[in-house]
Amino acid sequence: MSGRGRARRAAAVLLLVLAGQATPALAVTPPAGATVRGTGVVTWAASAQRVGEGADRAYRLIVKVSAGGTDLRVRLSNAFGDRPLTVDGAHAGLQAEGASLKPGSNRALTFDGEHTVTVPAGGTVWSDPLPGRVAAGARLAVSLRTPDARGPATGHELALTTSYLGRDADPGGAGDTGWAPTTGSWWYLDAISVRPAHPRTGAVVALGDSITDGWGSTPGRDRRWPDDLARRLRADGTGVANEGISGNRVLSDDDGGPSAGRRLERDVLSQPGVRTVILYEGVNDLKAHHGASAAEIVAGYREITERAHAAGLCVVGATVAPFKGWLQWDPAAEAVRREVNHQVRTGGDFDAVADVDRALRDPRDPARLRPDLDSGDHLHPDDDGMRAIAGAVDPPSRNCRR
Repeated sequence: MSGRGRARRAAAVLLLVLAGQATPALAVTPPAGATVRGTGVVTWAASAQRVGEGADRAYRLIVKVSAGGTDLRVRLSNAFGDRPLTVDGAHAGLQAEGASLKPGSNRALTFDGEHTVTVPAGGTVWSDPLPGRVAAGARLAVSLRTPDARGPATGHELALTTSYLGRDADPGGAGDTGWAPTTGSWWYLDAISVRPAHPRTGAVVALGDSITDGWGSTPGRDRRWPDDLARRLRADGTGVANEGISGNRVLSDDDGGPSAGRRLERDVLSQPGVRTVILYEGVNDLKAHHGASAAEIVAGYREITERAHAAGLCVVGATVAPFKGWLQWDPAAEAVRREVNHQVRTGGDFDAVADVDRALRDPRDPARLRPDLDSGDHLHPDDDGMRAIAGAVDPPSRNCRR
């Protein structure tokens, strides 16, 4: 099916009101874990991975939301845990600087009306809606404590954002006392949703590998390509969720986590308000070390696309960018890449195509990244390259139907 979409335009910038200003709470609070697609819009996400061992510790996790709206909710994940996880003292507020928060902004989160929640091994839970309004592009601090955590911890390794750890820190406080050391990962938090101003507003999920995860972009500056896409789509409140994992593959698991197909339900289909998924994976499958064929990769794309279509989503397929100069490049891998890209452009499986290859390739040597878009390793784009990827994406309209 040919692409019919136009990029959605962004939403009015809204002030986060987490304390004292009169946005009413919902009349009915749904139970924790009950919300799936359709009751809000995912405004931030990070795919769950195993990130180390659980500990008696507090976390102050810094994230930047995409869409604005009311009734903020957070999703906690114990996807890789081998035992129940207790979380208490969970709060959400506005970051001021470092670990300090804007005065009066830090508000307690509840789960089915309680301040403590137990997340089952392998499971997730959503918080209750938090009264107030969150601005598009706001930088939030989600603080929580895991008093009895042991065993494998769940989070996201490559945050490219500084968050904070504490032993005796107070998740409900606004100051930076006790919040040390820092961490470059997110722990236990894997999604945030809001209720947008317009009920038809939806979200886009970027399902990808290290390029989507932001490797090669400037840390701390929110210059991953999904961040650039979120800025592009801000005018109508569209949410953008980044579900990239470094090293991820279409066809098989790796040390970073399960394959794109195996994590599709958790990272895409379960997210609230999703209308479109952008599938940008494949380079890790075709690199010479792994050696998948073009037919195998395209079949993997097709399986993911069919499942997304069955769930009512539009699917944007992205061509694979060049990577000549990377250690695992060879002419055979290049031939597979070109065949995969031909199938993405002409195979008719996708609702739209983002031609990332065309946006990034060097016209003098199409097997290489343009030098001015290369982070230096010949695989990962720099900040300008990330913007070029976002510019190549034209999501189908929210009224896409098959």
